[in-house]
Amino acid sequence: MLKEALLGTHQDFTEGDLRRGIVLLAIPMILEMAMESLFGIVDVFFVSRLGADAVATVGLTESLLTLVFGVAFGLSMSTTAFIARRIGEKDPEGASKTAVQAILLGLVVSAIVAVIGITRAPSLLRLMGATPSIEANARYTQVMLGGSAAIFLLFLINAIFRGAGDATLAMRALWIANGINIVLDPCLINGWGPFPRLGVLGASVATTTGRSIGVLYQLWQLSSGKHRVVVRPRHIRLDLSVLWRLLKVSITGILQLLVVTCSYLGLVRIVSIFGSAAIAGYTIAFRMIIFTILPAWGLSNAAATLVGQNLGAGKPQRAEKAVYRTGFYNMIYMLVVSGAFLFFPAPLVSIFSSEPGVARTAVTCLTILGFGYVAYAWGMIFTQAFNGAGDTLTPTLINLFAFWVVQIPVAYLLAIHLSYGPSGAFTAIPVADVVFTLIAFALFRRGAWKAQKI
Repeated sequence: MLKEALLGTHQDFTEGDLRRGIVLLAIPMILEMAMESLFGIVDVFFVSRLGADAVATVGLTESLLTLVFGVAFGLSMSTTAFIARRIGEKDPEGASKTAVQAILLGLVVSAIVAVIGITRAPSLLRLMGATPSIEANARYTQVMLGGSAAIFLLFLINAIFRGAGDATLAMRALWIANGINIVLDPCLINGWGPFPRLGVLGASVATTTGRSIGVLYQLWQLSSGKHRVVVRPRHIRLDLSVLWRLLKVSITGILQLLVVTCSYLGLVRIVSIFGSAAIAGYTIAFRMIIFTILPAWGLSNAAATLVGQNLGAGKPQRAEKAVYRTGFYNMIYMLVVSGAFLFFPAPLVSIFSSEPGVARTAVTCLTILGFGYVAYAWGMIFTQAFNGAGDTLTPTLINLFAFWVVQIPVAYLLAIHLSYGPSGAFTAIPVADVVFTLIAFALFRRGAWKAQKI
């Protein structure tokens, strides 16, 4: 099965052994998400050699990019749901039309983000609490936000592949993008060989270049005619009926992720009160957290695809069974990661920084967050099941309560009012995760998602 998962499969995921279907989808999706997380890990690894201000620049820009990722994730969730439903209904022509409308929507949104990022980068960094020395690196932020089209298209086209069940293609696109980024990062940061020495700016150029080449690979595969979704010249036109239905589901999907990402911005703003070392420490810990959570999102995406395709095929009970089985696998994985964060945080952090203040904050963050990982493993699966069914409103409301009614007030209370500092802000995260999972489980059990129409 491992070979088949890596090379690609044409299996019908509405039939046959469910465990086999989960493995064939989950392995490439996990590797895809791991590759996505490597962008941040590689950047921090090389940039950390430039000092706390450089790392803080990456961290604050990453905070701004979470808004971009939130919109991209929101659009991609609805895209996956629509594509999976059409594939389950055996409607490849409808899937192709949806794919084109999703890409057009992503291009429009990315153009808006690029204009704002290029013209307002210094102001955005100041808004996030940047010091003058951090603000001096604003060109890094300009390139990252200015190249947002590559981010949107990479997310959206991979969502098309995942919804169709062609998860291997999404994995390969991230492999290509990351391979280029890994090679270019040290060359452009340090000025190796014929490359100019760009410092922290080099990291943004390398990342944007890698993502852009990954997008070219995706477009080639979409037009090749070899896979479940094929885009032909006749499909490249505006279809208002499909676009409107996609947009309606996407709006709540975008709000869902923006609620989460804005709460992260709130946490960063609270942590920034305690200086550059605290921001840098949180940045390193956050990148490590993303590195471990994104593979878990890979499993969650497998659940979303299985839910969408099986609802399209009229098999809601098989969809529900897939969610519980995938949730169990995710729990086991996150339990292992939690153990690593609880028992070996210092050696993990030492890979990225040896500055005492930075390392201390990162170790504290990893240790505290390790306590909430197992609960969050189930919460991720349940919310992605809702999304796969096309019900993006329910997870939005869950996120709004858990992360804004619970997480931000608790973080402010502990960090500032009770003077626990950054550790107080970090403690609010596992508290919110437990609340998030309990609510998601209760609503999933009610089963209204099975009747969702898109």
